[in-house]
Amino acid sequence: MGRAIGAAVVLVLGLMLPMVESAIGVNWGTISNHRLSPSTVVDLLRDNKIQKVKLFDADPDCLRALMGTGIEVMVGVSNDLLATLSSSTAASDLWVSQNVSRYMVKGGANIKYIAVGNEPFLASYGGQFQSYVMPAITNLQQSLAKANLAGNVKLVVPCNADAYESSLPSQGAFRPELSQIMTDLVTFLNSNGSPFIVNIYPFLSLYGNSDFPQDYAFFEGTTHSVTDGPNVYYNAFDGNYDTLVSALNKLGFGQMAIVIGEIGWPTDGAISANVNAARVFNQGLINHVLSNKGTPLRPGQPPMDVYLFGLLDEEAKSVLPGSFERHWGIFSFDGQAKYALNLGLGNGLLRNAKDVHYLPSRWCVADPSKDLSDVADHFKLACTVADCTTLNYGGSCNEIGQRGNISYAFNSYYQVQKQNSQSCEFDGLGMVTFLNPSMGQCKFLVGVTEKVVTNTKHLSLGSSLRSRLGIIWLLIFWGVGALVI
Repeated sequence: MGRAIGAAVVLVLGLMLPMVESAIGVNWGTISNHRLSPSTVVDLLRDNKIQKVKLFDADPDCLRALMGTGIEVMVGVSNDLLATLSSSTAASDLWVSQNVSRYMVKGGANIKYIAVGNEPFLASYGGQFQSYVMPAITNLQQSLAKANLAGNVKLVVPCNADAYESSLPSQGAFRPELSQIMTDLVTFLNSNGSPFIVNIYPFLSLYGNSDFPQDYAFFEGTTHSVTDGPNVYYNAFDGNYDTLVSALNKLGFGQMAIVIGEIGWPTDGAISANVNAARVFNQGLINHVLSNKGTPLRPGQPPMDVYLFGLLDEEAKSVLPGSFERHWGIFSFDGQAKYALNLGLGNGLLRNAKDVHYLPSRWCVADPSKDLSDVADHFKLACTVADCTTLNYGGSCNEIGQRGNISYAFNSYYQVQKQNSQSCEFDGLGMVTFLNPSMGQCKFLVGVTEKVVTNTKHLSLGSSLRSRLGIIWLLIFWGVGALVI
């Protein structure tokens, strides 16, 4: 009798092993023309009590800044390195030595995971990375063992949610062409105590499908719930998550720990991308996960970790997926919170970055006295180099008129060029002003610098006079014209 009870207890405990208290982390991307110093970003993490961070590479400056902090780090192997690492143990040994071992010393970085590729099975890649993943994992695991790190550092593979599919969560299965490699991958992850990492984006479901019910993307309740047998789904996250649970279950790993590698909501660049929607989604997500409610197929078992995407805006990212791609940050590029958000880490609302050094408070705008009929090439140049995505349909600067559009483009370019005086020429069409041209929600930025820069008072007489006249002209002519470029 006692033995039977003991066996029952063991069974129950075994089923509950994946139950851990969820932790909220962040993705720290660095594709930006206005990068804060890594030490400033790490201070931002610490001030907000963020103890888990996911990198997309193994940036040495970021890793050096993270040393001694105790913050748990996931470093990344880019997809373009998979072929090399899959074919050469020497290459994997070198990668581990340069990007992991050198930082894992006493008082060093707390590297816990290596992400082998980033969504390498994405359907749009057409399988180009698929054959490299498992050989790269095999080599990297051997390299970690040689470095005596195999017990401390786990290999994982962040997957896009398009790796599995189904009309109902209970019928979830991995895409047929991924069946074998997913079996191999999940078997490896299980044997090494690694979680399955998935990126889930309800925003993209809403953005890409006009029939997708908006309230189902959030956590505030919906009139479009999904009934799946005895289970009812009230938000897209739970439905997507349980589809993965079903897919894992079909492979015999229904209790595998799951980590959400990326999830978030952008604040600009599309109709449904705005500050309020981002705040409601992210706060709803955090509250939902930290409630430990779990999902219908995993009640009381929320994801092991959730990494918000992202920490900071990255205004140099590709906009191929959409203009919103540069606006995922819970903080703007300069480390200032975009909205009130409680990460549930015992720190209250987000705290802004400290000691951020800005360029002088000056902006480049279109000269109101000039004919702008020949500005198109300049506008194109400015927006090719700098970020103009807020001017697009649905963006926060979409309704500032022709002259506003041109000025925004000129200033964005000017700030990327660190306010070099020649970068505001545009064949005489641009001018520097000390009057902030921001309008309502449309903010004209001032760039950041790693060095302290004070406002200069030693402009030439001509430059100074031109800028002062510019303020007068702006007050008189701002907003004239309605042509949208």
